[in-house]
Amino acid sequence: MLPDPTTAPALKTVLSTKYGKPDFHVGVAIESDSITGVPSLLLKKHFNAITAENAMKPDTIWPNASPATNPPTARATPNFGPADELVTFATNNGIEVRAHTLLWHQTVPTWLIQGNQSTANNYRADVAQHMQNYIETVMGHFPDVYAWDVVNEAASDDPGSADGFRTDSPWYIAYSFGGKDGREYVRDAFYFATLKRTAMNRVNDMALMLNDYNTELPGKRANVIKIVQYILADSGRGTMIDGVGHQLHLQVGADASQVTAALQAVEALGLINHITELDVSLYADPGTCFSGRTIPPCLADYGASPPQSALSLQATTYRALFNAFDRTSVKSVTTWGLADNHTWLNSWPVNRTNRPLLFDTSLYPKWAFWTVVDPAIVVP
Repeated sequence: MLPDPTTAPALKTVLSTKYGKPDFHVGVAIESDSITGVPSLLLKKHFNAITAENAMKPDTIWPNASPATNPPTARATPNFGPADELVTFATNNGIEVRAHTLLWHQTVPTWLIQGNQSTANNYRADVAQHMQNYIETVMGHFPDVYAWDVVNEAASDDPGSADGFRTDSPWYIAYSFGGKDGREYVRDAFYFATLKRTAMNRVNDMALMLNDYNTELPGKRANVIKIVQYILADSGRGTMIDGVGHQLHLQVGADASQVTAALQAVEALGLINHITELDVSLYADPGTCFSGRTIPPCLADYGASPPQSALSLQATTYRALFNAFDRTSVKSVTTWGLADNHTWLNSWPVNRTNRPLLFDTSLYPKWAFWTVVDPAIVVP
């Protein structure tokens, strides 16, 4: 039987004590529905940091202009409203903000990659200028965040990739125009972010991060590390990167030792680690599930009442993970969602009921929560 939910200790306090880090960030990715009512009470009790799930992505912050404008390719006015709402809530409640994300291949408003294509140099100059303007404006609007995911998901999924880069990103393609080196968009993004951070006098307390998924897989991890090394090699013009964000969208039974290996690989480069998008799916799906995206090979839907065996395995997986996070290099842990009533995994990789977080659909602590806060608790 689960413990009385009213006895649940604050997650942020337990982890700060466990890790011996008074300033440790225990975060949660949210939308605006989490900043009022009962969800806001849960958030304020257990978390001291938030990430905007979507409100700071480029297609929300600065979408294309209406086709009715002249010319139709003109950029629109920045839309900071949704993100400002979250930041205001955080500020009013003594909560810090982790900013996500400046560049992401899935959210690239077309105005950012338009330009004069008469020559490769002209086009590159235009696209780079758009990028710099965007980064400087957006970073300047949110001066008090403790970290930025400067580039999200730049690494290839192919373990045989020669240079590690995802080549289907609109940014990579734009920077490759005319035979130029597509990889340079990542260096430029970190360079422009470095310049703006310095101008804001936030060099020591605003981390610039490369964020990616599947770093627990050796092949993908190797690609991420190649990109980090590529950025570090641009130090001659002052470009800086502080660390890697590990999304860790995992599933029950995940191997915590591989997570440790990912953290160690970043530590070997002298950089810090953030856990940025943590959740643990109840389904131990085979790899073919994520390419086929059908049931089968994805496991059948558990429905509204998942078996205790799955919840117990999820709990022990979470316990192993939070033990693995107890490292000097790990500065923050963020779950991708507040509770099971709001999770992207209900529609990915297939439509089915999932329960991947520490709190259930009624916002009560699950076995997963209790194993994290109480090392002695016995899971059924």
